[in-house]
Amino acid sequence: MKTDLVRLVVFKLGDGVFAVDIFSVHRVVRYGGASAVTDVPGWIEGVMEYEGQVIPIVDLRRRMELPRDGIKPETRVLVLNTYSGWVGAVVDSVLEVAPVPASDVAPPPPLFRGLASEFMRGIARLGGERLAVILDADRVLASTDRIVLETETAELSSGG
Repeated sequence: MKTDLVRLVVFKLGDGVFAVDIFSVHRVVRYGGASAVTDVPGWIEGVMEYEGQVIPIVDLRRRMELPRDGIKPETRVLVLNTYSGWVGAVVDSVLEVAPVPASDVAPPPPLFRGLASEFMRGIARLGGERLAVILDADRVLASTDRIVLETETAELSSGG
């Protein structure tokens, strides 16, 4: 009998363990800073060049309304594949790529509401008692935020 597996990229944000589907991650890169962009929400760190494109960098701690913490050697950027292009997501550290049986993934509890629930795809049991909140990569950067950021990025790219 074959068990369906979901492969998750598991990472830390503060004391929490989070994950995204491996197919949502184009690459994991070391954090090398971001170029600041004006008139964007505070949780957008800025932009960086990645494979010849300028991509937005989201500070997931701030996006998830977690307390700020400094950049450390283990800080990484997950380059996420989203419906409208790549988005870089700053995370505290990447822990592992975990194969998880589909039966160990549950939908978000109905009592989760507000900002955090917007980004959640579910909860995964990572063996033993460890749980990870699975985030929806497409919802990390909402469409209205993306429009603002794309306008600013276009001005940066054109030298404006």
